Amino acid sequence: MNNSTSDRIEKQIEIEASVSRVWQAIADYREFGEWFRVRLEGPFVVGEVSRGQITYPGYEHVTMEVIVEAIEAEHRFAFWWRPYAIDLSVDYSAEPRTIVEFTLEPAPTGTLVRVTESGFDGIPAHRRDEAFRMNDGGWAAQVKNIRDHVQTNR
Repeated sequence: MNNSTSDRIEKQIEIEASVSRVWQAIADYREFGEWFRVRLEGPFVVGEVSRGQITYPGYEHVTMEVIVEAIEAEHRFAFWWRPYAIDLSVDYSAEPRTIVEFTLEPAPTGTLVRVTESGFDGIPAHRRDEAFRMNDGGWAAQVKNIRDHVQTNR
């Protein structure tokens, strides 16, 4: 099920692995970096900035920067960021951030992972539609990346 409105993207996937294993893939900065394709500088810490160089081909010029909102063991991981802020000639610092939330729950075959990104209505109108479209497609790919990573690295 993938529900999206103009302000919110929602993706979900079932992964054939324990909640603990999936949690590790999402909350451990090294594993997160493997499937997300970012080389993070250090562990996620609530209230602190995490940053790293994107390693996805074509986006290596982009530094990912998030502010960790929540780390609720084996249930919820959330961070704030500026969606699709990839143009190095643009200063995005005055823009509001969207919040990305990963929630996990047991499922019949393993773990149900939901990824929600909300707050697009606050993004400046001139780039809102593209940011939404790119992240909608991005999260569709990333939930599969999480699944593939976990099922390959049991």
